[in-house]
Amino acid sequence: MLVVFVGRPGTGKTTLARLTAAELTAAHLRIDAIEAAVIRSGLAKPPLGPVGYVVAHEVAASCLAVGTSVVVDAVSPVPEARAGWVGLARGAGAPVRMIEVVVSDPAEHRRRVEERRSDVDGLVVPTWRQVTAVAYEPWNTGRDGPRLVVANDGSPDDAMVRVRAYLSTI
Repeated sequence: MLVVFVGRPGTGKTTLARLTAAELTAAHLRIDAIEAAVIRSGLAKPPLGPVGYVVAHEVAASCLAVGTSVVVDAVSPVPEARAGWVGLARGAGAPVRMIEVVVSDPAEHRRRVEERRSDVDGLVVPTWRQVTAVAYEPWNTGRDGPRLVVANDGSPDDAMVRVRAYLSTI
């Protein structure tokens, strides 16, 4: 299966994706880590455009082809990015579950972004101004398909209860 965590930076996607990948014994593909590795290699400089997504799609397709589930951690701010994940799963004959992670309180979201520290060599985390400047198109179920919205307002364990219930429907 392909599980895709989407949402603005600082909402807790990485934490939930890591927990989910560990529980499923799945590959975890984090766009931030891929992009940081490309930058560290000297092959490109920011902004990278779709490079991280292109690499993640190839790795995910390879994993799915051999029966390994994949958990993706990607902002996917536009419908085209979301459709790419759905198309990838369809092409692999794998079920897909999209999970949008949000923080309900804008002040709390801002606090998390401002206190966030990079855990990947070469990854520069965005500022609050950068997070809010990126166009994050609202989800349209008719266009983007179904997804679970998880308000990651409490502990990750609280959010994981909803994630596990959603994934158990596969």
